[in-house]
Amino acid sequence: MGLILILIVGLVAGIFSGIVGTGSSIMLVPVLATIYGPKAAVPIMAVAAVMANFSRILAWWRTVDWRAFAAYSITGGPAAFLGAQTLLILPNRAVDLTIGLFLISMIPIRHWLGSRMIRLKLWHMALAGAIIGFLTGIVVSTGPISVPVFLGYGLVKGAFLATEAASSLVIYVVKVLTFQTSGALPWDLVLKGFITGFSIMAGTFIAKPFVLRLSPDTFRHVMDGLMLISGLTMVWNAVVAA
Repeated sequence: MGLILILIVGLVAGIFSGIVGTGSSIMLVPVLATIYGPKAAVPIMAVAAVMANFSRILAWWRTVDWRAFAAYSITGGPAAFLGAQTLLILPNRAVDLTIGLFLISMIPIRHWLGSRMIRLKLWHMALAGAIIGFLTGIVVSTGPISVPVFLGYGLVKGAFLATEAASSLVIYVVKVLTFQTSGALPWDLVLKGFITGFSIMAGTFIAKPFVLRLSPDTFRHVMDGLMLISGLTMVWNAVVAA
């Protein structure tokens, strides 16, 4: 029953994240933690995230912005390694609160930048890659943080989904390798991560026709809603943990 539940939630999460570019970890981690335990949930989701991002690249390969990908990944990969190494010593409550407030504040900031036709440049992407890569090494997922960065660079719909996925893939591969070399990712957890990841991949391809029908403005409104919900959730988690 536990495996069936993971496959069902993974499929739904894959459809959702295939439309908005993130959210699969937020939906799946509570289920994985309940079935396999919280310590196993993080490395399992890391493996699944590699597969989820790979599937979005396959679905939108032709629209990847390789310059943005390179600028973001060249700093994000090494930063993810450092973040994974400090996973056990950083207070989770402080991370949740900081990320939550960042997400909420980015909604008006992104609209302010858009109203003035101000877009992020490649050096902004490199700086964001370093910060987000480090945080991704520490927490289960920082997908909602990367959303305003890639949107701020001017990417929408398929280009956003593909470029964000390609950049995140580098970070999650580094994270998985760090877990593997430190002994935190035995092969049974790798197998569970593959099973979870396959369900997400299926949902990603189901979602593609829905993305094609979205207008850029509707897509941005959906992302605003996701950032608001994610931000409030993280702030709430930090308050409850206090």
